[in-house]
Amino acid sequence: MTDPRALRGSATFPPEVIREIQRAADQGVYEIRGFGTKRKIPSFDDLLMLGASVSRYPLEGYREACDTSVMIGTRFAKKPIELKIPITVAGMSFGALGSHAKRSLGWAATEMGTSTTTGDGGMTDEEREASKTLVYQVLPSRYGMNPDDLRRADAIEVVVGQGAKPGGGGMLLGQKINERVAKMRDLPQGIDQRSASRHPDWTGPDDLEIKIHEIREITGWEKPIYVKVGATRTRFDTALAVKAGADAVVVDGMQGGTAATQDVFIEHVGIPTLPAVRQAVEALQELDMHRKVQLIVSGGIRSGADVAKALAMGADAVSIGSAAMVALGCNKPVYHEDYEALGTAPGFCHHCHTGRCPVGVTTQDPELEKRLPPEKGGRLMRNYLQTMVLELQTLARACGKSHVLNLEPQDMVALTVEAAAMAQVPLAGTDWVPGKNNY
Repeated sequence: MTDPRALRGSATFPPEVIREIQRAADQGVYEIRGFGTKRKIPSFDDLLMLGASVSRYPLEGYREACDTSVMIGTRFAKKPIELKIPITVAGMSFGALGSHAKRSLGWAATEMGTSTTTGDGGMTDEEREASKTLVYQVLPSRYGMNPDDLRRADAIEVVVGQGAKPGGGGMLLGQKINERVAKMRDLPQGIDQRSASRHPDWTGPDDLEIKIHEIREITGWEKPIYVKVGATRTRFDTALAVKAGADAVVVDGMQGGTAATQDVFIEHVGIPTLPAVRQAVEALQELDMHRKVQLIVSGGIRSGADVAKALAMGADAVSIGSAAMVALGCNKPVYHEDYEALGTAPGFCHHCHTGRCPVGVTTQDPELEKRLPPEKGGRLMRNYLQTMVLELQTLARACGKSHVLNLEPQDMVALTVEAAAMAQVPLAGTDWVPGKNNY
């Protein structure tokens, strides 16, 4: 019998690291998966809101209004977007998601007065019909990109990088490229594809400025133009996006999800959303562009509390992707036998790349898609967005704010030294902001 005292694990080589080394040795390729980072990193959970008491005056329950509207694209666009809520749906492609999921997201967003985003691979008619306000993404791949769809959109998002894989291109494995996806992307059916990691039209911010101007000319200067960056050198990237003429900047932290990329990217590239928000806000403030160029934050937003904290740090709106998928049923404890066939279980699944999604969200399989009727998905997503808004308003009222954009850093403290340093708010119970002031 083994002596339990001899079973001392290694911090450097815990069981999961040993398993990955042995998997790599067996297969000779890196792991590809979907979803987002699974490691614990500082997040909005490490911040607390300071509700009003004597020094601040709270608003009364549901009797005093708390506005949630926001305008995006007020810098240059002739037709800026007016959203009823500061929570948008992030870019998730048709190909990564099935048509039922895309329609569900569109219907829910329309009911709640917010926008959805196409993702890579072009615009589907179903998505355009379902979404009153639709943002069209322009990516390095150019899949499905055409001037007519630029004009059909309500805003354009030029994607430079994504939080799950900044510096890397998207992936879509062959089992998800059916006849329709292949036709939209001008790809061979059933063959793995990997998008380019950089746009072919430019090599730097000056070229990006030319591209943005070109898009404005194509769309008659009507549409707001966003620039989306994966959070890495966020201060510089934000400033350069503003210089290039962006109406809005989308910053995607490393908690952002993906349909498929290398696990080493997901876990080891980028910076958390928390410091990325602060750096982006500081860049806008330095340029006197805060609130003039809108900041949209994505990557790990899950609740109304997360939204409130992002807005308090200076964001104008947030965007949700993984959380939207979860609302539609991702990782729901149903169809257990299908999870088992993938070698996983509800709550642990990251098999978006396989096309075998047990709940019909990230699949092109008609039989699996039947598990997510668009009407049901739309209702689930609407309920989730509605709950997030109620939570956001509850916290804003508690801080005495009649508009959610009036939330400010002074309404928060941090629970950990790391979060205090990243967000530049005081450690709870002190006036100490690491790196800003010292005793």
